[in-house]
Amino acid sequence: MKLTPHQDIEVIALNCAAITISDTRTTVTDSSGKVIKALLSNAGHRVTVSTILPDEPSEIREQLVQLGERTDLDVIIFNGGTGIGPRDTTYEAICSLLSKTLPGFGELFRFLSYEEIGSRAMTSRAVAGVYRRKLVFSVPGSTNAVKLAMDKLIIPELTHLVNLI
Repeated sequence: MKLTPHQDIEVIALNCAAITISDTRTTVTDSSGKVIKALLSNAGHRVTVSTILPDEPSEIREQLVQLGERTDLDVIIFNGGTGIGPRDTTYEAICSLLSKTLPGFGELFRFLSYEEIGSRAMTSRAVAGVYRRKLVFSVPGSTNAVKLAMDKLIIPELTHLVNLI
C-alpha cells in the first residue's frame, strides 16, 4: 500500500528562492527555472528570489550565504551544475556549507531518474540539506530532471521538511 506523504500536514505558503546555475541560460531560455517557479506557485508557495548565476563556485557559495541570512526565506532550490563536467561545480560549492544533508533525496532522485534515463542517472549529484535553518535542494538543470524532482520529491515533502527544521 502506497501512502500519500503527510496528508495530515496543512500546506503552508513558503517563501522560496529559485536559482539557476548556467553559463549559457538567460531569463528567456531558462526553462528549468520557469518550471520550478510555476510548480512552486501552483502548490501555493511564493518565489521571492529568482536569479541565474554562472557556474562559478565562489558566486554560488556567496549566493547561498546571502540567502541564508534572510529571515523571510524558507527554501532554496538550485538547478544546474550537478553533473561531472569541468564546469559542474554546484555540488562542491554548496555541500561544504550544509549543516545537515538528506542523503535519501539524492538516492531517490537517481533511482527515479534511472527509471527514465537508465544508467546515465549515476552522473547526477543531486543533493539536499539544511543551511542556516533553510531547506536547500540542488537538482540537475534539465527540464525533465527538474519536473521529476519537483513533482515526485520536493513538492510532496516541502511543508513537512520545513516544519521539521
